[in-house]
Formats: sequence, C-alpha cells, structure tokens
Amino acid sequence: MISFDNVSMRYHTGFEALKQVSFRLGAGEMAFLTGHSGAGKSTLLKLIILMERASQGQVWVDEQNLNRMVSRQIPFHRRKIGVVFQNHQLLFDRSVYENVALPLKIGGFDGDDIGRRVRAALDKVGLLSKEKLNPIRLSSGEQQRVGIARAIVNKPKLLLADEPTGNLDPELSADIMGLFHQFNQVGVSVLVASHDLDLISRLPYRRLVLDQGRLLTHG
Repeated sequence: MISFDNVSMRYHTGFEALKQVSFRLGAGEMAFLTGHSGAGKSTLLKLIILMERASQGQVWVDEQNLNRMVSRQIPFHRRKIGVVFQNHQLLFDRSVYENVALPLKIGGFDGDDIGRRVRAALDKVGLLSKEKLNPIRLSSGEQQRVGIARAIVNKPKLLLADEPTGNLDPELSADIMGLFHQFNQVGVSVLVASHDLDLISRLPYRRLVLDQGRLLTHG
C-alpha cells in the first residue's frame, strides 16, 4: 500500500526533515509511526497525501508513483486516503452530520448516497444519535470520533492519523485506538503517528521509529 525508497525531504530553509527513509506498509496492514517531537512524523504523512513532495527518493501509494503524479490527479489520490488530525479540524458553524458529509459533497456524491454513508460512519464511531448537534457541544473524545467518521466516510483504502490521541486521557485514547483496530480488521491499511509509547507498546502492531529524520527501525 505504501512504499518509501530512500526518501529525503529538505525544506527551502535547508532543514532536512527526512533522511533516506525506506519502508513498506502492506495492503491491510496497521503500523505505528513514532519518534520524538520534530523527528519527521508529520512530514512523512504529508508526503503520502501530497501536501509536500519528496526532495529525493521514490514514494509509492496504492501502486502509484507520487513523484510522477500531476496536480490534476492529486484530488483523486486524496479521496483514497482518510486523514485524522490531532485537533479535529471540525467546523463549528455546522452540525456533526454536515461535518462528516463535507468530503462527499466535495466529491459530488448524490444526496441519498451521502445520507447512507454519513449515518453508517457515525454509527461505526457511536455517534449516530448526535448527528444534529453542533460539534462544540461534544466532548473532546466525541469530537475526535467525528473527525474519524469524516475520515472513513469515503470508505478509504488507507487511513492516516497524526497524533490522534494527543489531547485525550488514557481511557479515551484506548477507545480511539480500538476504532483504528476495527477498521484494520476489515482490510483498511492504517498508519498512526504517535509519541504515546505507553499506549502503543500494549498493541500488537509494527513500529516505525524516526529519530532526527532517520528511520531507526521498522520491525
């Protein structure tokens, strides 16, 4: 599903965020991306969704070489990927339902299909009864679940999460990781960036460890 071959990322300031990183994430696999703050975790995820382009090396996602992908192809590439952010990035002038429906509306889905998909996604994260609420009325954990529902509403092949439990207590963090596990069990490839070593050490998934832009281990 994901392949990095000797990938480096140098910003225009001269800072090298990633240095000759190579790894594979197979279709249907789940793994954690970890390392200290500033190790390069967010940069690596940005390369996968083409928010940034590698300075050197090859990045492949779903058998497509991202180095060769032109601008008009990027929206279609991103539709195959669900992304969960630490700060939720919800719109507080819209309901829970409307927040989850937004990617589908942008993608041109018809109204009936949007309704089915949104309610199925909300049901999976346990928030179907709160679809009409404004997200500001929800707890932090519930807001994160709305973000996850929005990420999976397109039924993506790949789910990325950038520090999804960073603002949550241990019990809620475990619940969120349980959701990722459930999605992985039905064949979704999952890559979670997290520095919560205590939490991820209890879960049976491979760890990709970054240190100052270099991949120390991917076992």
